[in-house]
Amino acid sequence: MIIPRRVCQIRPRRVILSGIQPTGIPHLGNYLGALSNWVKLQKSAEPEDKLLFSIVGWHALTLPQNPAALLAARNDMLAVLLAIGIDPNRSILFHQDQNPHHNELSWILSCITPMGKLRQDDDMEGASRLAAARNSGSEDEVDESMLNAGLFMYPVLQAADVLVYKATHVPVGDDQQQHIELIRDLADIFNRTFKGTSPLFPLPTSVNTPSKRILSLKDPTSKMSKSSPDVQSRILLTDTASQIQSKIRAAVTDSIQGITYDPQGRPGTSNLLTILAACTDSDTTQVAKAYESQGHGALKRDVAEAVEEFLKGPRAQFDRIRHETAYLDEVARLGATRAIEHSEVTMMEVKTRLGLASPVVH
Repeated sequence: MIIPRRVCQIRPRRVILSGIQPTGIPHLGNYLGALSNWVKLQKSAEPEDKLLFSIVGWHALTLPQNPAALLAARNDMLAVLLAIGIDPNRSILFHQDQNPHHNELSWILSCITPMGKLRQDDDMEGASRLAAARNSGSEDEVDESMLNAGLFMYPVLQAADVLVYKATHVPVGDDQQQHIELIRDLADIFNRTFKGTSPLFPLPTSVNTPSKRILSLKDPTSKMSKSSPDVQSRILLTDTASQIQSKIRAAVTDSIQGITYDPQGRPGTSNLLTILAACTDSDTTQVAKAYESQGHGALKRDVAEAVEEFLKGPRAQFDRIRHETAYLDEVARLGATRAIEHSEVTMMEVKTRLGLASPVVH
């Protein structure tokens, strides 16, 4: 009797990379979005997968920054990532601005990037980012003289962030899909322009990470944001239980009897249901059904309790870690060292293909 041989499918090693700007203390929307997904990716990754998570300080400079505030925000963001569960022994956790290879590759990529690709939508996106930072009502209110070249060129730096590590997978939201397409285009242009025995850069794949869209507690037609002048519109990781309770109690809802999930017709109520479901890892529809005969008072009480339970662990960790300056410096130093070890191999290959370095003889 011939026993058929089992075929083992070995999945190629993934290189997963994502970054976040040093905006300081994250709000609940940030946490339930990108940050919680990073932790899930870390837990689900195979042992051979490489994970890189960066704090992208260079990107922050596209908008006006106070130097002292930026330095504090960089440290706070590193402390936040450690507090929520990013393990610097499992993942490479680093400050993008501590690895010069990002800017080096960005310049090289800018020299092969067609201007048309940047003009497609980045003039509008630059205005949008500046409008958000200044809390303007719309892009039309932004003076074009305030738009700097960095806002126009940052997608190329974003491509360098990914390609310098030969990342294969990039977790993104729906609004970032166009940037992944540009990164793939630039990788393909480089591979076709500077040929070798094999393509140098993989074409990265987007990882669509499911995340809850958390809206402002005061204006549930817009996303929760730190740029809003109303501090009651958002819940921060550092908010106390009483602050959380106060903000949820004052959240905008409606006067309709009963609780239903209707994002278009009842955005405020639906936002609270989304928050409750996300914090308890439940299905939003099922949560809504459980409250259909209750009022907003009961819903707000339970949302406040769920948010406090969800945040109290990371908040305590953050309060402890943010003051351990020597530890944060050491994590950043080791992360930068590991990142550079990874990227310098790529840059040597890039320079060799460009004619800026001699081929390495093994």
